[in-house]
Amino acid sequence: MATLTTSSKRPYHIIVFGATGFTGQFVVEEVARTCTEGPGGSLQWAVAGRNRNRLEKTLIQAADALCKPELKCVEVIVADVAEPESLAIMCKQGVIVLNCVGPYRFYGEPVVKACIENGAHCIDICGEPQFLEGIQLNYHSKARENGVYVIGSCGFDSIPADMGIIYTQNHFKGTLTTVESFLTINTGPEGGCAHDATWQSAIFGFADSASLRRIRKKFGDKPLPTVGTRIKKRGAVFFTKEIEQYAIPFMGSDPSVVRRTQRYMHEEHKHSPVQYMAYVGIGGLFSVVKTLFAGMFFWLMVKFSLGRGLLTQFPGFFSFGLFSKTGPSRKQMDGTSFCLRFMGEGYTTGQDPSQGKPNATINTEITGPEPGYIATPITMVQAAITLLNEPHSVPNKGGVFTPGSAFARTTLIDRLNKHGIQFSLKSGQS
Repeated sequence: MATLTTSSKRPYHIIVFGATGFTGQFVVEEVARTCTEGPGGSLQWAVAGRNRNRLEKTLIQAADALCKPELKCVEVIVADVAEPESLAIMCKQGVIVLNCVGPYRFYGEPVVKACIENGAHCIDICGEPQFLEGIQLNYHSKARENGVYVIGSCGFDSIPADMGIIYTQNHFKGTLTTVESFLTINTGPEGGCAHDATWQSAIFGFADSASLRRIRKKFGDKPLPTVGTRIKKRGAVFFTKEIEQYAIPFMGSDPSVVRRTQRYMHEEHKHSPVQYMAYVGIGGLFSVVKTLFAGMFFWLMVKFSLGRGLLTQFPGFFSFGLFSKTGPSRKQMDGTSFCLRFMGEGYTTGQDPSQGKPNATINTEITGPEPGYIATPITMVQAAITLLNEPHSVPNKGGVFTPGSAFARTTLIDRLNKHGIQFSLKSGQS
């Protein structure tokens, strides 16, 4: 297995790659906040990216924001995804690389390859199923051979959903068979938005959805067994009492990631797989009309290069302000929060899932701060700290993993609870 400790040859526990990016700068701040949580109460770390001056400026800004002047002395490493040698030099110096450079479909693979070849573990915050599943298909064996952990989607996509399902399973006494999740985002008087890097990932992901189908076909996976009654799919738009608003299917990577985790837990640990559906609240009737119009327009435009160019160039206009090239302000982030509710059904201990309908329910919930740039750095950094501190609780060999398959037997949920991302049982079993 690749090392999980520092040495004179590998001096850093964590290297934040892409530290000058919109998300990367907040990851830098979060690492700085958690330095005492590293192995032995100390975390050795560095920042990396293409431009030394911008990296130094990012450290100065973090030092001023956190009133920690010592951050100005954090080591800077110059590395570029277009220069494999620079990536190799970077990876040889760190135990874990936190990869914040996206969209990952364009820039992620060279980093994964460099990490595997040079013995550094890799954690990213990707929400792109094509990249995540393609990396598993193409690099799992090599990562396993080298003892390297490559753990994708360790941001808001998709630690809350993936670990939330595991949390719900752990609190259900019996066989949990189905779970629906409902995400709501609450904004303050300043409103809210997301950076256009996420918008770009969506544009090119939907435009190239055929590639994802080809990747999944190459896996050749057999369908997971359906335990109990089959989960019922909701409509494209529906009103739900669970969150008292209209909802639509969640189009992010959460369902894909959860399915991969459930497959791993079934095949490796013989756990009964959970059927999962994810939804997101969109508000009232006016929001429904706006969402349907924007959705149809988006689908039409991503099919053509001209349309994709316009969507990329004018994210604010075509997303009705949900995405922008500047991202949200600090005030917008401070006023935003999320709530992710899980509604589960299953069979109590001793009840035969093949006989009749489920006889028990469970409701759990995860709440937290603004998801993209406050919660995501927290989940990413805590994933890295968990890997550093609990190497005997993760799978005993390397490979490409989802958060749930990597961290199911660790204290990651407890760590997140201590950092403002709260997992709680609302009703049902315990």
